[in-house]
Amino acid sequence: MNNRMCEMFGIEAPIFAFTHCRDVLVEVSKAGGLGVLGTSRLTPQKLREELKWIDAHIGGRPYGIDVLMPSSFENLEGEQKFDTQAMHPREHAYLTKVLDEAGVGRLPEADEAALLRDAVHSVSFIPNDTRELIEIAFEHPISVFVSALGTPAKEIVDRAHARGIKVAALAGAPKHALKHKEAGCDFVIAVGTEAGGHTGNITSMVLWPRIVDAVAPLPVLGAGGVARGRQVAAALALGCEGVWCGSVWLSTAQSDVLPELKAKLFAAPSEDAVLTKSVTGKQCRTLRNVYTDAMTRPGAPATLPPPLQAILWWGHGIPRVNRSRIAAGLTTAVGQIVGDMTEELSVRQVFHDMLSELIEAKDRMDRQMS
Repeated sequence: MNNRMCEMFGIEAPIFAFTHCRDVLVEVSKAGGLGVLGTSRLTPQKLREELKWIDAHIGGRPYGIDVLMPSSFENLEGEQKFDTQAMHPREHAYLTKVLDEAGVGRLPEADEAALLRDAVHSVSFIPNDTRELIEIAFEHPISVFVSALGTPAKEIVDRAHARGIKVAALAGAPKHALKHKEAGCDFVIAVGTEAGGHTGNITSMVLWPRIVDAVAPLPVLGAGGVARGRQVAAALALGCEGVWCGSVWLSTAQSDVLPELKAKLFAAPSEDAVLTKSVTGKQCRTLRNVYTDAMTRPGAPATLPPPLQAILWWGHGIPRVNRSRIAAGLTTAVGQIVGDMTEELSVRQVFHDMLSELIEAKDRMDRQMS
């Protein structure tokens, strides 16, 4: 392809895959795209293990990391991070009550403290956590560093560039994209509201060309509602140089998503991908469950600011939900494309199908325009 993103990274197709699963990352990069590892759920030691494994299995293909760098947050020090029950008793009690009423079992008393501590420790949402992860990543041959929740600091951008690493950041509005450009980012990822995870309120169809125009000539990836070749074609037609997609990989054979959660994804309509602050304290599109529903009821407590809400849910909710595997409690960040995710395919098959449909879309447009 005559494409700047392909030239920038030496890849065959400008398809960037955001994933928390190392197997998915490797398969996407081997197929000709570029896999990017989400680090928000990794401890420093776990990140070292993941990157070491990726380096050993990816065959020299390019890959990257994605970190959370929010511009606003509550900074926590020492043991504060582990005592949400004492710091926020009402919010903690409400979560406990919701899960109890849904039949989500409590953790075994003998294991509870250790499991909760491990879960809370894995939430990387404040600068001290994030910077340690970046230092570890810079020890590996990553090709791109992506900031998911804010403009990366100039010092980080300069250090990445000194190592030959490209830098990008996600944007839900043109004003954010312009800040990323001013900071020295090599490209911008325009995230429409259809996307899973942290996202804004502007649809991809409207947002993508706005950001393309705002940061020109900087290349832009379109994100939000991308899982098929026709959506890749739409992104290219709207001025993007490629796509960034995450939800579609959750349903693949290589994904480490729990089987019960995967079954829930296959059965979910697009309307079940809801916008909520109950996951991290920031607006995030996720698969609805008993807790996202409960947080919309009259009398529900207000969500805590980041990272306190993330610590509450990931430290005290997710361990119970994933251990019990009751469908009503299971959830994950996922976009509105979930309504099209109905069967398990290999990563390579999904990638191939996207390219095949992209070619078909181009041929159809050529016939109509000739």
